[in-house]
Amino acid sequence: MMRRPEDELLELEQAGLRRYLRRLESPQQPNINLAGSGPCRNFSSNDYLGLANSEELRTIFAENILKYGAGSGASRLVCGTMDQHFLLEESLAELKRSEAALTFSSGFAAATSVISALCGKGDVVILDKLCHASLIDGARLSGAKIRVWPHNDLNKLRTRIAWAKRQVGKNGRILIVTESVFSMDGARAPLRDIVEIKNQQGALLLLDEAHAFGVFGPQGRGLAAEMALESEVDFQMGTFSKAAGLAGGYVCATRAFIDLLVNRARGFIYSTAPSPALAATIESALEIIAGEDGDRKRDTLWQRIHLLDDDARSAIIPILMGENDTALTASDVLLEKGFLVPAIRYPTVPRDSARLRVTLSAAHEEEDVIALRNALSELEPPTD
Repeated sequence: MMRRPEDELLELEQAGLRRYLRRLESPQQPNINLAGSGPCRNFSSNDYLGLANSEELRTIFAENILKYGAGSGASRLVCGTMDQHFLLEESLAELKRSEAALTFSSGFAAATSVISALCGKGDVVILDKLCHASLIDGARLSGAKIRVWPHNDLNKLRTRIAWAKRQVGKNGRILIVTESVFSMDGARAPLRDIVEIKNQQGALLLLDEAHAFGVFGPQGRGLAAEMALESEVDFQMGTFSKAAGLAGGYVCATRAFIDLLVNRARGFIYSTAPSPALAATIESALEIIAGEDGDRKRDTLWQRIHLLDDDARSAIIPILMGENDTALTASDVLLEKGFLVPAIRYPTVPRDSARLRVTLSAAHEEEDVIALRNALSELEPPTD
């Protein structure tokens, strides 16, 4: 008998892995209203600079809809690329110190499209074990051979590359894929060492800056910029859905690679272009991020981060719980106290490493961060 969805949902429920959609009855901001739970303080969002519901960006977006319209009509290769998309990509490439850039409807679309367009049969993709699901899916879609190296283990990375060099032919590509800041534990990649290894071995490097863009480096350009390595990273990828407070994905690379993606990236070729009003608003968000206001917001963000945890190295602060039920219970206890802090479970993180994931924003008030710190200190520690 064909399996029933009810049975699969029951299995997820019994394993503590079933997910439910929360209904949010307010804009995305530090203080929100959840249906059934009422007002609470939001420590779950990736809105690092507080731009998602900022008055400035809301006003700009509304004006851009009146100027440029709500929709794009079709894919950019079918009915032409609207000027706003070109202007955004030119501004982004300039900001990221890259020859060219290409934008996508989402970060997920960017990851799956770019990797599968760059690599294929006869190539090798080498991923950090904790890479985001979109990067893993992109590697799988490519048809290339895939190898994973233990998280941030440079010796294992060298071993994987040595194996890859024996697999690829003269024209084969070896693509190293990692994140600058990992989304579920907030750890940073040892980027300088990875760049040195990829240069020594003649590989390419794709760096996902999703959780670093807007937060790290001069003008918020990312971890590669903070370490003065932008020119050494072949593909700088990221999203506009986090620090920029909007939606969409991007990749920056050489002009030749971007032109290749225009011809091969299926998520670009076969998707209707994002709204021109959105593209124009993202360009304004980039100006904010790169300007003095962006610097002030980053300073405030880091103050909030260190107010919660002196040792934190990113705006993502994980609190390991181990068992799924333990993490779910802790999240429920916090919600009862008025804090939205999600429980993150397999397959988003490895089995038996369920956790609370706290994210900080420049829009958080000091007293709210202090209140969360106190609430976290009152949680019962997980049992071994």
